[in-house]
Amino acid sequence: MDQNRMRRQQLQQQSKIPPRQSRVSDAYMGPGGDADDEDDFEDDLYGFDDAEPERLPTSVRRYHVRSDVKGNAGRVSGDVQTTGAYQGIGRASSVPRRATQVGIPTVSTGSTRRQRVNPAKAGGFGSEQPGRPRRFHWLFFVGLAMLTMLIGWVLLTTVANWWQVTQDDWHYGRPRTYQVDQMVGHNDSPSNPSHFIAINLRGQVEIIEFPGGDATKAKIYMGPHLIGPGQDLAPVTLAFQDVNGDGKIDMIVNVQGSHFIFLNTGTEFRPAPTS
Repeated sequence: MDQNRMRRQQLQQQSKIPPRQSRVSDAYMGPGGDADDEDDFEDDLYGFDDAEPERLPTSVRRYHVRSDVKGNAGRVSGDVQTTGAYQGIGRASSVPRRATQVGIPTVSTGSTRRQRVNPAKAGGFGSEQPGRPRRFHWLFFVGLAMLTMLIGWVLLTTVANWWQVTQDDWHYGRPRTYQVDQMVGHNDSPSNPSHFIAINLRGQVEIIEFPGGDATKAKIYMGPHLIGPGQDLAPVTLAFQDVNGDGKIDMIVNVQGSHFIFLNTGTEFRPAPTS
């Protein structure tokens, strides 16, 4: 009995617990004052060092988890970092997924090395969406319109030239030939006018006159020589009128807007002098 009390006092001094009143121990003791009951009380009071720690309640339990990340379609998910008590980054989480988290991609928490991702290839901000039409600058449409007009002008010019040449072939033939009857006072009469033929022979203009329709008295007048590509297909026409006012009909040769005057001497035509 005395040894047990001495042992209790030593334990109280070591643990800095104020001494219990004797009535506590007496009250704990059985009706017979058995010392074993007192020993059991001391074991319950001072024997906590050897006991296993109690399990923490679930309300304060801490899990080492990683936040769920819901990435947009076509974008790279960013790294998630936690602060405070969450020190479990890099370890797999054992927390089950909530029932409402449907369709959220799982973030890899493995210890693999991070890789750099090219946003253009991963579908980030720098890449073009496949379904979005490409926009062009307004100058592109201006240049396209000018190019279309140029091609159209070339085609239109080509077609117009071809059509003009075709019409000349129908009217004047090849070589270009023009014929007309005109009374000019060279042994002719209204019933027998003189016959004129104008020919563009490989660029050389020639006029043939048959006075009074008589081929035996034919006269040839040399006109201008045309130089340039396609000049051998230029048609030549003739016109007759009094140019100098002497009362005689003069001859005018027309070639592509140019006019060459031949004056009437009464028996033949001579080129008008140039001033």
